Amino acid sequence: MAAETFFDYYYGDESTQFSFYRIPQQLITGKCFKHISVEDKLLYGLLLDRLGLSAKSGWHDKSGRVYIYYTLAEIQENLNCGHDKATKLLVELDTKSGCGLIERVKQGQGRPARIYVKRFTTGTRPM
Repeated sequence: MAAETFFDYYYGDESTQFSFYRIPQQLITGKCFKHISVEDKLLYGLLLDRLGLSAKSGWHDKSGRVYIYYTLAEIQENLNCGHDKATKLLVELDTKSGCGLIERVKQGQGRPARIYVKRFTTGTRPM
């Protein structure tokens, strides 16, 4: 028998009982990010969440940049999508052919790519 879900109101400080994913406000409201899909923005939030754990675990490359591992299978599971959709989302975020919010570095046959989640600022680029 499947468990039934009930929906009730929040009372007092009950809303603090959940963990939340962080999605930068600028990613939602910034004009330069209007072309990015909501699914990509959500995936970026999931990647940011993993970034914190990787930093705590000491996953840094030789340059000191933090990286994460997040396989296509995990993305498919978390976003409830298929292989093609998960691949498309990563491509849309990637530096090579997407908006540049992540960079994927292949590690070799059978090993997941390292993903570098990039931070962004808005305004003029420093010279």
